[in-house]
Amino acid sequence: MLRFQLFPRSIALDDPLRVIVGCFEQVYDHIGSPENVLDSNGVLRQLKPHLQKAQFKVETGKSKGEKIPVPVLFGLNDRIDKSFSADAISHDGRIVVEVEAGRAVANYQFLKDIFQASMMHGVEYLVLAVRNDYRGSEDFQKARTFLETMYVNGRLRLPLKGILLVGY
Repeated sequence: MLRFQLFPRSIALDDPLRVIVGCFEQVYDHIGSPENVLDSNGVLRQLKPHLQKAQFKVETGKSKGEKIPVPVLFGLNDRIDKSFSADAISHDGRIVVEVEAGRAVANYQFLKDIFQASMMHGVEYLVLAVRNDYRGSEDFQKARTFLETMYVNGRLRLPLKGILLVGY
């Protein structure tokens, strides 16, 4: 079953975030875990036409010209000095989507995604997609507990308005 949770829990999903959840719902039968074992690129390929219909730019591959660079630092004459890549980004640059599979929790890739989205210029929301189940590990629940702890504790404040965690 597709699961999702928006953090902080004191705000509700707005229309653009609901559209993203709808994209995942449309392809859930093809990506849902543990039944399906697609890697993150395979999941993104399934989502791509739906995200594009929602006016998201989606990476087409892993080589330089196929990735989506999002500015992080600007230098002399407003040139981009540093950028991070996103799996997908909304047409207005406010929402970044990162799709993870096996490395999401085991290698703490979700933490790297949170850090990078927090550094990206103009990004307000991170949509972080992880498998519900990876080799018997409840990745969605583990990431959810981590985010819940971070937001309830309040010691770490992110510059993002929210993180939408999606479990597929």
